[in-house]
Amino acid sequence: MNRTDTVAGMSGRARLMWDEAVTGYDFGPEHPMDPVRLDLTRRLVDAFGLDRALDVVAAKAAGESTLKLVHRPDYIDAVKAASADPAAADGSYGLGTVDDPAFAGMHGVSALIAGQSVGAAEAVWHGEALHAVNFAGGLHHAMPGAASGFCVYNDAALAIARLLELGAERVVYVDVDVHHGDGVQAAFWEDPRVLTISLHEHPRTLFPQTGWPEETGAAGAAAGSAVNVALPAGTGDAGWLRAFHAVVPELVAEFRPQVLVTQHGADTHFEDPLAHLAVSLDAQRAVQVACHELAHEHAGGRWVALGGGGYAVVDVVPRSWTHLVAVAAGRPVEPETVIPEGWRQQVYARTRQPGPMRMTDGRWPVGWAPWEAGYDPADRVDQAVLAARRAVFPLRGLLA
Repeated sequence: MNRTDTVAGMSGRARLMWDEAVTGYDFGPEHPMDPVRLDLTRRLVDAFGLDRALDVVAAKAAGESTLKLVHRPDYIDAVKAASADPAAADGSYGLGTVDDPAFAGMHGVSALIAGQSVGAAEAVWHGEALHAVNFAGGLHHAMPGAASGFCVYNDAALAIARLLELGAERVVYVDVDVHHGDGVQAAFWEDPRVLTISLHEHPRTLFPQTGWPEETGAAGAAAGSAVNVALPAGTGDAGWLRAFHAVVPELVAEFRPQVLVTQHGADTHFEDPLAHLAVSLDAQRAVQVACHELAHEHAGGRWVALGGGGYAVVDVVPRSWTHLVAVAAGRPVEPETVIPEGWRQQVYARTRQPGPMRMTDGRWPVGWAPWEAGYDPADRVDQAVLAARRAVFPLRGLLA
């Protein structure tokens, strides 16, 4: 199917990919990836009536032929075996580890999450929806032959691989999770059709210890197809937004993607227990809005938005991803909006924790200094930006 860079014939409605069974992606009560974050997000989406502003669709689980677009057959077999007998998982293929303990039904629910992201990509490519969101997805650490970092199947890479299979020639992937999007980068390391851009905490201080600016894609045609902005621990709103706008828009404009795929891990937040950035909900919303604008400016509006990490499961994740759904639906929620009391009651009933009161951390509007105004060579954020630009921009014919 041939595609152009126009939006003619596309549905203006966004799509939310959701099947309640995705909450079965559960590594156990002591694991930080608590599936309550998905349930509470879905309930907050409904509390704001956003479910009426878009189409809520459940896609089928990804089948073996789809999973094999990224993952090795022996790994898929290993996931199935660990799913059937979790006690037998011994750490082989990354299964049965502290990060990725095996659990009954693991293959089925992991394939279901992957299926939602693949379904989002198909809907956007075929013009059934202009934007599609799967906040249960964004499991960006899974490798072709191993589970890693709470991720079993790499739904983000699978969505991109499906777009390529359908005929896409240029896809940009932007990852703003606090952790490096290593699995997606690895999947397309040698593929010049995919530009991967990751903004993350510096690998010196955070898992997976990759994502150095020197990682720029395989030599040859794919040189310059991987971009890594490694930010110092403690980076806050102004630095994070400055880094994003100093790198991402110019690269997206140069690449001219047919589809923009973005990953919105909420673990950059200052309350997240597993990382060390100091970003607010308001800055996360600002990047969501920026990604939406980039999709319309450079990808004909075609946007697939995914979730990712995020371990402040009550205060942060539901608000951040509800903002994401609202932006995609064309019904952005103003930051100062009071959260419905009914949702806060549901939070307490589920977690015995009080829910947040408003859709802001009190930092809106968030200010940042544009790169074009000049940089400070002594500033650690500016050093990170400059390292990324110097490593990649010349390879793409841009001025560093």
